[in-house]
Amino acid sequence: MTIPDTEVLRDALGLLKDREQVAERLLDSSAKHSFDPDTALDWDAPLEDGKWYWPPELVSLYDTPLWRRMPVEQQQDLSRHEAASLASLGIWFEIILMQLLVRHLYDKPVTSAHVRYALTEIADECRHSKMFARLITRSGAPAYPVSRLNHHLARILKTVSTTPGSFACTLLGEEILDWMQRLTFPDERVQTLVRGVTRIHVVEEARHVRYAREELRRQMVTAPRWERELTRVSAGEAARVFSVAFVNPAVYSNVGLDRREAVAQVRASGHRREVMQSGAKRLTDFLDEIGVLRGVGRKLWRSSGLLA
Repeated sequence: MTIPDTEVLRDALGLLKDREQVAERLLDSSAKHSFDPDTALDWDAPLEDGKWYWPPELVSLYDTPLWRRMPVEQQQDLSRHEAASLASLGIWFEIILMQLLVRHLYDKPVTSAHVRYALTEIADECRHSKMFARLITRSGAPAYPVSRLNHHLARILKTVSTTPGSFACTLLGEEILDWMQRLTFPDERVQTLVRGVTRIHVVEEARHVRYAREELRRQMVTAPRWERELTRVSAGEAARVFSVAFVNPAVYSNVGLDRREAVAQVRASGHRREVMQSGAKRLTDFLDEIGVLRGVGRKLWRSSGLLA
C-alpha cells in the first residue's frame, strides 16, 4: 500500500529539529574538531613500499577473473590510480556542493547560525579539495576528470537544482565515499598518507552529512509537491550519473589492462555490486524514510545499481 504524501509529511513534522540548534551544535563541533591538512599531515614523508592506496576489497576489479590474474604489484598500482580517480571525483563533487551551498544561503538571514555553519562547511570543502589535489600529486598518479558529458550535466544541475535536490545530491556525493573511507583510515595495509587524508575527511564530513540530512528532511516536509517530485527525479538521475562516474575507466589502461575487458568484469562483478550497495544503504534507507525514493526516482536509483 502506498502511503499518501500528506500522511508521511504529517509524521515527519514531529521529527524536525530546530534548524538553529542543529547549526549551533555543528559550529561547536567544528571549533573542536577541524584540521588544516597542510600542517596536520606529513606530506614529505616517503611513500611506503608494498602498501595499498585503497583497501583491496574496495578496488573495483577485486575478486574478478582479471584481478586474480594480476600480480600484486599491478593490483596495488590500480589501487593508486583508483585513489586518484576517487579524489578527482571528490573535488568535482565538492566544487558543485560549494556552489549549491552558496545558492542555499543567499536568501537566508546572514547572522543566523544556519548561515554561519554553511559558510564553515564551505571553508571545510575548500580545504578538502586542496587536500585531495595534493594527494593526487603526491601519489604520482594523474588527475581523472569526469567525462565531458557529466561535466556539462553538472552545469545544468547547478542551474536548475532546488534546495531539496541540492541536499539530496550532496548526500549522494558524501555518504558512499564516507563509508569507504571509514574502512580505509584504520587499515594498516594502506599508505599512511592516504589513511591520514581519509581520517580528516571522515571526521569533518560527519558534520556535513548531519547538516544535509536535517535540511533535506525539513525540505521534504515544507517544499511544495512539485519540488518534492523534482527532487525524486533529480536525485535518481544524479545516482545514475554517480555510479557511472565513480571510477574513471582510464585507470585500467594506465596500469596496462584492456579497458573494455576490465569495465565488463567490473559490471559483472557481484562483489563490486555488493560494495556499492553496502556503501549506499545508509543513504537509501534515509531517503526512503523521508519519501525521496518514489516513482520514477526509485526506478532511476535501481538502474544506477546503488539500490539493493
